Amino acid sequence: MTAPPDEWRRGEYVISTDPARVDLDVTHAFLSERSYWAAGITREQLERAIANSLVFGIYRGDAQVGLARVVTDYAAFAYVADVFVLEEERGKGLSVWLMQTIVAHPHLQGLRRWMLGTRDAHGLYEKVGFRPVAAPERWMEIVSRPAP
Repeated sequence: MTAPPDEWRRGEYVISTDPARVDLDVTHAFLSERSYWAAGITREQLERAIANSLVFGIYRGDAQVGLARVVTDYAAFAYVADVFVLEEERGKGLSVWLMQTIVAHPHLQGLRRWMLGTRDAHGLYEKVGFRPVAAPERWMEIVSRPAP
């Protein structure tokens, strides 16, 4: 689904779905060096991931301070990935606002299932309705690279 980018404003911050605004240097540095879930991701992998996702960047002026992406078919399923807010911007409610914006996005309404994985941010995701998987015995995965 291709649509014009959306924007939401709150004070000096903007959330935008414009993939052209994503600062690949900031995003790659954070994900590859400071995240546990994407440590070592290559720039090429990141570029492909951004190109094939609905991306939500958080900006203060022209500077990107956070990001999340949604992998979806826009009909039944969405997977939320690569959610981050830079350390110096944390504590301002940006991650909650980001997740609220994502789950309220008009093109993501009516989905049958949303998924994500987290090691330590359960409280954040519970604020927007995520719960532990009800039947984990029904889910399977292929892991081509062990998680740290």
